[in-house]
Amino acid sequence: MTKVLIIGAGHAGGTVAALLRQYGHEGEIVLAGEEPAPPYQRPPLSKAWLKGETDLEGLLLRPESFYAEHGIELRLGASATAINAAARTVIFADGAVESYDALILATGSTARKLTIPGAERPELLELRTLVDAERLKAALGPGRRLAIIGGGYVGLEAAASARALGSDAVVVERMDRVLARVASHTLSDFFTGYHRRHGVEILTSAEVTAVEDDGARLADGRLVEADAVLVGVGALACDQLALGAGLTCENGVVVDETARTSDPAIWAIGDATFRPVPTHAGRRHRLESVPNALEQAKQAAAAITGRAPPAAEVPWFWSDQYDVKLQIAGLPDGADRQVVRGDPDPAGDSPSFAVFHLQGDRVLCVEAVNAGPEFMAGRMMIGRGTPVDPEKLADPSVSMKAVAVG
Repeated sequence: MTKVLIIGAGHAGGTVAALLRQYGHEGEIVLAGEEPAPPYQRPPLSKAWLKGETDLEGLLLRPESFYAEHGIELRLGASATAINAAARTVIFADGAVESYDALILATGSTARKLTIPGAERPELLELRTLVDAERLKAALGPGRRLAIIGGGYVGLEAAASARALGSDAVVVERMDRVLARVASHTLSDFFTGYHRRHGVEILTSAEVTAVEDDGARLADGRLVEADAVLVGVGALACDQLALGAGLTCENGVVVDETARTSDPAIWAIGDATFRPVPTHAGRRHRLESVPNALEQAKQAAAAITGRAPPAAEVPWFWSDQYDVKLQIAGLPDGADRQVVRGDPDPAGDSPSFAVFHLQGDRVLCVEAVNAGPEFMAGRMMIGRGTPVDPEKLADPSVSMKAVAVG
């Protein structure tokens, strides 16, 4: 009977363990993770957890008792150090050796580090784990000032939470706009204005050259004074185990549409993978999102249990900041025009708009701010390849249902 060993007990690892049982796997399942907590949700760390709106029980994917009840051996605080692919074994830091018939790597990603003076300071904050979130929460409160290096989603979400807790916040971004690598100019401009409206200071085209006792030093000599400094400059795939095992890696662990690696006995899922996206011409991407982790968990569990593969899904993402819900579906690669539907004015009382990225008359991506119908219809149109009339798409008086029928 097949023994499945899962390395990484995050959202992807915890989900695939449960799916294996749901799909009828009767063999041994071992789920090993480095952290002391059972699998939990990471998105709330920068929002609900920081603001004290949830506790550990609320973060957990499933009660800890679930694993024992379903015959899943949960090993916490277990760090895998090497894979012997020929022998089909994994070596752990404590010297333990675990065999497998099928191995699933769900190792996730790690925060990108700064390479400037002061980057090694122990008080420097990042936000990837529950421990990180606890340290950040302790640094926030009335009268405190948080400097955030990096204007990506994590940085902006942390800034919103800091303001909710009464802290001042300043975001320092080296590019000429926040979200420069992941969002349209329209979305960047909206979030810049919305954060400033809520009292966040945003500095763009500003490069941090050192972290000092009193804050972050910029290339032009200015000191961004702060009680605490958070680094949010992206994440790197945790692919060291895969590289050491000789697996093909490129911007993460390379997998196929079933989440299988270059070794037929090893699968990889979640943030650590570089995967084909069938709904976008099969081009490979490294997607850091919960929906991606869930989709690949389904792919791997289906392949291991002999079930039919799940239908390809349109990638999607979300971010909550203040009273704004951002939902993104699809990927903008290859788009040749953008259509804005609604009013992206950050000074509005109830902002609601969507940015559609089109290639010809096909929607490739939609960025929807407080615009559920646009997100849902856009996601459907991307998956089906539905042609659209750009003029109707831009007209809020034309329902999305009417736009979506082509």
